[in-house]
Formats: sequence, C-alpha cells, structure tokens
Amino acid sequence: MNVVILRDPDEALRFLLQALWFQRAMPPSPSTIKPILEWMLEIAASGQPLLPSGVVADFGHAAFGVDRDSTAATKYRTIPELPPTLMRTYEDHVLGKLYADWSFERASDALRRFTGRERAIGLAYAIRQLRDRGSLGGVEMSPGIIRTLLEGQPDELLRRGWDSLSTHGAMPLLIESYEALVVLARSTAEFLALEDVIALEQRTALSNLGQYVAHRQVLQTAHRLSESLPLRKIKPFAGRREVPTRILDEDTYPVGGFSSLSTKGSIESLLHSQLAFIEDDPNLRPDLFDVKLLRDELYYYSRDENQFLRRRRLFLFCLAPDLVQARFQDPDLPVQRIVMILAMLVAAVRKLSDWLSTDAIKFEFLIIQEAGSSPLAHEAALLEMLFLEQIQNHIVEVRPFREQVGPYADVRAQRTMCHLMTISTDGMDVQTKQAVTTQFMVAGPRPAVQIGYRPSEELVAEDTFECWGATLERLLATWV
Repeated sequence: MNVVILRDPDEALRFLLQALWFQRAMPPSPSTIKPILEWMLEIAASGQPLLPSGVVADFGHAAFGVDRDSTAATKYRTIPELPPTLMRTYEDHVLGKLYADWSFERASDALRRFTGRERAIGLAYAIRQLRDRGSLGGVEMSPGIIRTLLEGQPDELLRRGWDSLSTHGAMPLLIESYEALVVLARSTAEFLALEDVIALEQRTALSNLGQYVAHRQVLQTAHRLSESLPLRKIKPFAGRREVPTRILDEDTYPVGGFSSLSTKGSIESLLHSQLAFIEDDPNLRPDLFDVKLLRDELYYYSRDENQFLRRRRLFLFCLAPDLVQARFQDPDLPVQRIVMILAMLVAAVRKLSDWLSTDAIKFEFLIIQEAGSSPLAHEAALLEMLFLEQIQNHIVEVRPFREQVGPYADVRAQRTMCHLMTISTDGMDVQTKQAVTTQFMVAGPRPAVQIGYRPSEELVAEDTFECWGATLERLLATWV
C-alpha cells in the first residue's frame, strides 16, 4: 500500500469515522474515542502517514492493557458491504500475532510506564517503526481535521461513522489498508526490532532526533560487532597479566551449621518430624516413609561449612577529551568513529557480563574533563541512556573525572582485579603499578591497541568494519 493524500475534508472524515467501527481489540465505546483521536493526532503531527483509526485503537488498547481491563460487551456489529473474511483474517493474523509477539509485549511494558502525552508519543513511535519495518503506507491528511473531531461529542462521532457505513458502505481505502496490514503481519517475524524496544525502555524514543539517531546507531553497530564474536567464551590471550588480589570479608561467606532444609542428606540429619510417616503395622510395607524416601520427599537439615568465594573484577574505561575529533565518519565505516567506539564498549560490556557472570564485576566509564569544559558531555549522556538498567543495578557507573587516572587505578587494584583501558586518538601516557593497562587509539578508520608494555598493533583485516570486530575480540581475550 502506498501513501495516499486525502485533500477532501469530507473524505478524510469518512476515513476517520468509519474506521472507528473496525475495532476488534474491544468494541467501539464513547469513552475511548478521545484517547484514540489523541493518538491519531500525535501520529499526524509527527509527520507520518496515518493507519486507520480502528488499527491505531487496537494497537493502543493492546499496548496499554485497556482491552484486558474492559468489562464492555464483546458483541460487534456487522459492517455493511465488507468482505466476509476480512475482519476474521485481521483478528487471526494481526491481532493474534500482536498478542503473541515478544517485541510488542516488551514495548507494551515500557509504554505503560509512560504518563500523560508521553503515552501518545511512545505509541506513535511504535507504529512508525512498524510501518518502516514493513514498508507500509498510509493516509496523509491535515491534523486540523482530527482537532475538529476532538471538539465533538463521542456519541455523535460514532453515530456519524455508522451512518456513513450504512449509507455509502466501507471505503475501498479502508479495505485496502486492512488487507495490506494482513500481508505485513504474514511476512514479518516480529512487529518491532530489538533497537525499537530498547529505545522505548530507555526512553530515547521521547528524546530529540539527534539523541535518538545516535542511540539507535550505537545499538545496531553493537549488535553487528557482537555477531562477529564467538558465541562461547573465547580462549584467553596467552600474554595477559594476572594481578593477585586480596580476598575481602564481603567476598567470603563462611556459613557453617545447619543453614536450610533440603531433600538430600544423610540419615543423621533427617528431621525428627519425618519419622511420623512410619506406619505402626509391620505388615504394611512399603509404608509412607518408604515411599517418600524413594521419591526424595523427606526433609533433611542442610549443613554448609564451605566458604563462598567470588573473584572481583573492575573494568575502567577512560575516555579522553580528544575523542571529539572522532565525531567524523569515514567512507569505509557505516557510522562515525565515536559511534563505533561506543558500540564497541556496549558489545564488550554485554559479552563480559555474560562470560564472567560468576564474578563480581563492575564497569566504570571515566569521562576525562578539562578545566571548565566538558567536551564529551553528549557522549556521557548517551552512555547513561545505553546502560540505564545496568546503572540502576550498580553494575555500570558513568561519571566525570578530573583526577590522575594512574593513581586512581592503583588504589582500586588493591582490592580488586583492575583492567584499565584508555581510549583516545593519539594515546594517553598513564603509569600504573598494579592495573592491567590497555591503550585503544583511533587516529583513523582502523583502531590500534597497545596491551601492557607491548608495542601498539593494528589488526589486519580486509574490511575496515571487520578490523573493529577483530580488535574487540583481541581485547576480550585479554580480559576474560
């Protein structure tokens, strides 16, 4: 379906009012007319073509859970002159898939946390991504027509829509829109991409266009870099350095004594109450005690005298102020250099969190600031959006830094295994005694790394993007 422009106000009104009776998530109701028109107005005001108001209503009601909370009757009127199988096909292939789609479910959870006008903006964003993902057209009209309907009475709008259907029949444009939506649902695996869901969860869908585009590019590039890495934990780099660390009290958990109950144990630790299942009649065998013993349903005291140890790991990513020069896109790269750097960091954090899940791991992003200026303020804000959940869980920390990096890393290395990576264009002179230091330099489209006291190296790859993936794999092999 292509984009159709409705210049006739009467035809645009027919398109809006007739489609109100096409709702299937819940029956048309005067109480839902105003929210539906507000969603339509937000979509039209954002400059994107409109889907039928019945489709927008179904998506909105399903996203915000209105259909589950409704106690209205589930009887729908038969729309005149409509193909008999159209609405049944729409219910099966579009709404059925909508309720079973994991991407829409996660997006709905994010949308329900929005308040006020943010809900309409978020829903408009989700519908726009759905249209772009399936190259679905729509209808363009003046937003003033929708504003005029918002001033009318909901009962009167529903009556006018039904009178139009009874008199003129359903518009061919409405039938074409629903048929195109069914085709889209059949040919699309998910309604939304992972980047769209994360944009709603991290609220970047509500941000300005620059932040949104940068956020989306970082996520897409990080996904491409992650796909180039092995699925399993890679083999550690042979020349890496291991730093001995002290075991602190919070790393050691001496339990000792009876700590819990278990269905496994020796007869000496059996709960005395379990003896009540022994039958008095010696001829009754097996008794209930024997049955529970065979089924491992008896309870025992559980004793744990071991110490629980977790290795503490800290990754310090130090971003130098000269990275402002990396806000440049090379012909060989799909995005700017600074976006490639952030995407590489996102992919590294994800892989390390997965591969080192048994360790006490933390990531700190130190944004080096010059006197009286913050050249990387936009990148710091973007990192906070990218790691919003990890920051709330105290796994990631993003903060400005004005101290000496070397002494700070040495202090942190006294109580944890510390890996320090400096990220700059020409390199940073950082002296540490205990931290494992890596320099990551981006003076051109291909990055270079210097691990410890080894000379800097630039990995050779035919494709420039593949060079970034190979460099990330080398760094991970040094850290795991």
